[in-house]
Amino acid sequence: MSKRATRQPGFTLGKQEAQKQLKEIVGRFAELQHRLFAEHSRALLLVFQGMDASGKDSMIRHVTTGLNPAGVRVHAYGVPTQDDLEQSYFQRHWRDLPAQGYIGVHNRSHYEEVVVTRVHPTLLKLRGFDIEAIEESFWDERFEDIRSFERHLTRQGHTTVLKFFLHVSKEEQLKRLVERLDDPEKNWKFELSDIRERQYWDEYQSAYEAAIKATSTGAAPWFVIPADQKRFARLAVAEIVVAQLEQMDPLFPDAELDLEKAKRALLKTSEP
Repeated sequence: MSKRATRQPGFTLGKQEAQKQLKEIVGRFAELQHRLFAEHSRALLLVFQGMDASGKDSMIRHVTTGLNPAGVRVHAYGVPTQDDLEQSYFQRHWRDLPAQGYIGVHNRSHYEEVVVTRVHPTLLKLRGFDIEAIEESFWDERFEDIRSFERHLTRQGHTTVLKFFLHVSKEEQLKRLVERLDDPEKNWKFELSDIRERQYWDEYQSAYEAAIKATSTGAAPWFVIPADQKRFARLAVAEIVVAQLEQMDPLFPDAELDLEKAKRALLKTSEP
């Protein structure tokens, strides 16, 4: 990932102009979501991954603000529970897939199992694996399983999958983590594990590079978003999502009843 840009060259939009453009794009997003919900035959799944402090939470908040909450389901995944560890690592994500008509947003995902566990293979012991026996083929098999899982979703013709990696630099991450310590309103976000995990920066970058390269497909593409500039990242993600929905072109369904007859019956309810 070190060769990929974390800043967009030439992006100079000020805060107000960026907010104005984002509001317009999210407004269009809301219109398309309304149609998707009414059509009720397809779903959209948005997956967000990134290093700590890459901006996943604020990204989801800004991009989905203004959508009808009845048609959006946001799920954030933390450390697997004991129950999770005793089942397939896909289980909790499968359970939370969006139904037809809905938009699902996954803050972290099944990709943690080919990133975090690759950086910290001892975690695989919790799933009963002999880590001494794990070779490169183990990760290849997991990538194959992920491709199959996502292909299954799209092959059914119901779910479109978009995956976003919010790519921040090590310097920008440090700046944001320091802000969490300095700002009383952000203190709660900081964890001591943030310090520990920064020591594995290069290992995480390699793990993400391998995962993205192996699982970005035509059916479920990855978008690596330069995320040092939050304004740019939010606009980029919103534009990609709207472009996908425009391509899907959800339509309002035709009425299944005689509208004129229904209207006459309704008006009759007001007669004395």
